[in-house]
Amino acid sequence: MSKGKTKKKDQGLSPGEAKPVAALDEAEAALELKRLAAEIAHHDELYYRKDEPEISDAAYDGLRARNDAIEARFPHLVRDDSPSLRVGAAPVEAFGKVVHRVPMLSLNNVFDEEGVHDFLDRIRRFLGLDKTEGLAFTAEPKIDGLSITLRYEKGKLTQGATRGDGYEGENVTANVLTITDIPHSIKMRGFPDPFELRGEIYMSRAAFQRLNEEQARQGERLFANPRNAAAGSLRQLDPAITAKRPLRFFAYGWGEVADLPAETQWDVYQVLRAWGFPLNPLIRLTRSVEEMLETYSDIESGRAGLDYDIDGIVYKLDRLDLQRRLGFVSRSPRFASAHKFPAEKATTILRDIDIQVGRTGALTPVAKLDSVTVGGVVVQNATLHNEDEIARKDVRIGDTVIVQRAGDVIPQILGVVQEKRPKGAKRFAFPDVCPACGSHASREINPNTGKEDAVRRCTGGLICPAQRVERLKHFVSRNAFDIEGLGEKHIKAFYDDGLIQSPPDIFTLAARDKRSSAKLAEREGWGTLSAEKLFAAIETRRKVRLDRFIYALGIRHVGETTARLLARNYGSIAVYRAAMVAAAQDREGEAFAELDNIEGIGPTVAASIADFFAEPHNVEVVDELLKEVSPQPLEAVDHTSPISGKTVVFTGTLERMTRPEAKAKAERLGAKVAGSVSKSTDYVVAGPGAGSKLKNAEALGVTVLTEEEWLNLID
Repeated sequence: MSKGKTKKKDQGLSPGEAKPVAALDEAEAALELKRLAAEIAHHDELYYRKDEPEISDAAYDGLRARNDAIEARFPHLVRDDSPSLRVGAAPVEAFGKVVHRVPMLSLNNVFDEEGVHDFLDRIRRFLGLDKTEGLAFTAEPKIDGLSITLRYEKGKLTQGATRGDGYEGENVTANVLTITDIPHSIKMRGFPDPFELRGEIYMSRAAFQRLNEEQARQGERLFANPRNAAAGSLRQLDPAITAKRPLRFFAYGWGEVADLPAETQWDVYQVLRAWGFPLNPLIRLTRSVEEMLETYSDIESGRAGLDYDIDGIVYKLDRLDLQRRLGFVSRSPRFASAHKFPAEKATTILRDIDIQVGRTGALTPVAKLDSVTVGGVVVQNATLHNEDEIARKDVRIGDTVIVQRAGDVIPQILGVVQEKRPKGAKRFAFPDVCPACGSHASREINPNTGKEDAVRRCTGGLICPAQRVERLKHFVSRNAFDIEGLGEKHIKAFYDDGLIQSPPDIFTLAARDKRSSAKLAEREGWGTLSAEKLFAAIETRRKVRLDRFIYALGIRHVGETTARLLARNYGSIAVYRAAMVAAAQDREGEAFAELDNIEGIGPTVAASIADFFAEPHNVEVVDELLKEVSPQPLEAVDHTSPISGKTVVFTGTLERMTRPEAKAKAERLGAKVAGSVSKSTDYVVAGPGAGSKLKNAEALGVTVLTEEEWLNLID
């Protein structure tokens, strides 16, 4: 029996052989969602922060598409760190940070005609519209560049910022001022104050080729593609370098704006052109799904003749009043979608199978492939998910495999070329011991299904160094404390040498280094400057948003979205800590009930949080950490709203809007929407057919509003 080499977790793996979504059982789906969350987070880091993606946009979209398809089939398995709930990566410390007044979200993707029809159907369902009612959409090329927001005050460009993680971006004002396509001031009558324009910075193919030729002459690193070149050029610390790079700009939307000049997307575009902003000349207004698909086909067929890269078509609902009603989900607008172009397939040889050990002890097999280019991207690694998947596909070391990059699963090992299997190729023997600590690795029985879990886990727990190190990596990760310069390799080395064993140790590192005879600057690979930079980076993270602090604790089931929900509901770290400790001490008490009652939390998450704070060691770590850091409260979504910070419950039938629309609007105005009535509820909005929630509100003396009274209050 052949057994591949084993090693600890190596980020940056491509998805490989994958079971069709329709064939997954619940246990397999949960495992796959976990894998996808980690892999997409890794690629977000490379794409948004380092401008060095390992996979193509088509490959990345395929990962997200598979994640979305599994979540749609198993909605109760949606993870708190799901890629569907986040955008991008946190900004780099070298640039100043800019908080986006209106989040810069991403777009949901569709990959075929059926997906376009589904997109329109979702809009109609949300708005309660009949299928016969016509809807117009703008259709425009999706530029493969770097998203930017430009803020104008009194007609003058005062700030330029990158997308970052969608909530905070990098201040690149000095650099965007060097781009000739971007006006420095607008002196047109009626120009809003303020006005945030959003668009895409890109580099033409011809300019990219000239830049790489110059890079080669200078002996500098070549850029992989025009998108990387544009991102790398914009994110230069020296604006003089950016000024020498031929960057271009297309506008595609807006953020915060005092007053829009028109009532439709198309008409606003015409005004933007009149104000002097460049828009893509291929934008069209479509009035049916047939026209949308025709535009997609026309632009795709002419794609090769363009001097800039595009990877799909973006559809946006034209009427702005309907856009406002639709609002947003966690990471994307409901009123827009990207129809992506398809990709390719190739064959390569599987040379080995390695074993990763993750933060929770999961053992994951990884296929090591001969490098192969698929759709312009080099593929070298692919996850094999678990031992059952290896057996089902009968994948063996030495096999020639077919790798596909398409809208479903990218890259996907479609199968093995049996006639090319080498003689003597043996089935892979999956290890039953942890490669990191030697503990037994077992497959647990899933309490929900009664079946054996697909994943095999190390039983070593905290004695397993791989798991302890992975927890520290999570703490400093991009959506947690995001400490620049303290990467995975450094965490591992510092842990092995006893410098960092728990999160508070990170913030005492500089003080301990001063007292130590073995200085960090004297370590191999370090110097005085790099050590000082690390200490400075740690110092800047003594103040982080409360949601980042909560997420960094690594509580099971508490991902970014749940952490943000908790931060908004409890407001401050003092209130949050006290409430969680109280909830842990009494599962029947008021504190636990309040936690469980938060819309989006529920009993499973509430129990997990209570379990965490019931462990004295965890509370001790939190308290030690709070001696070093000061979590900052989140600002309300709209602090001028009369319902900002209020808790609202909807019950009965709403007649003026759908329930999802009412909830989305309340949250946009800063309210907290709960699933049941309690003493902390401020308003119950009751429509016809209201039942027990209305009775509870009356018994507790909670203010009850009709739908009409509710609309008068918020409008």
